[in-house]
Amino acid sequence: MFGCNENKTNQNVVRIHIRANSNSEADQQIKLKVRDDVLAFVTPLIAGCKDSDEVKNILASNTQSINQIADNVLIENGFDYIANSRVSCEYFPSRNYNGTIFEADYYDALIVNLGSGEGNNWWCVAYPPLCFVGEETGGNVVYKSKLLELINKYFGR
Repeated sequence: MFGCNENKTNQNVVRIHIRANSNSEADQQIKLKVRDDVLAFVTPLIAGCKDSDEVKNILASNTQSINQIADNVLIENGFDYIANSRVSCEYFPSRNYNGTIFEADYYDALIVNLGSGEGNNWWCVAYPPLCFVGEETGGNVVYKSKLLELINKYFGR
């Protein structure tokens, strides 16, 4: 359905990318606020998913709601552009986060473009649930699972 299923390496990975309108400080900050509200919405929807196809289907069927959530954050904070979400197969460069390597390749992903979507993005892996958010601590980056924190918040784990 989404185009990456033929790829044996990445067929079971679903990414989330939230792309800022630009690299201005304001656009980068609003991207993080949108991230928080979008993750708060999708976390309970995908928390019990058994496979990547189920995650992709749920995300694809909720893009209108995801757009509305993002648009509400943008409007409440005085931005005059809107969000555009879709689930699609896209090429992403290699990433190594805390020993977890995601090879450069095509991945199915929820893409949330804010405005032009030409700024730096925030990303995580929705399935398996490995959403990483870096925190600066004295020059080091410590990784934690934002998605797992939300799952624990909603389901008391």
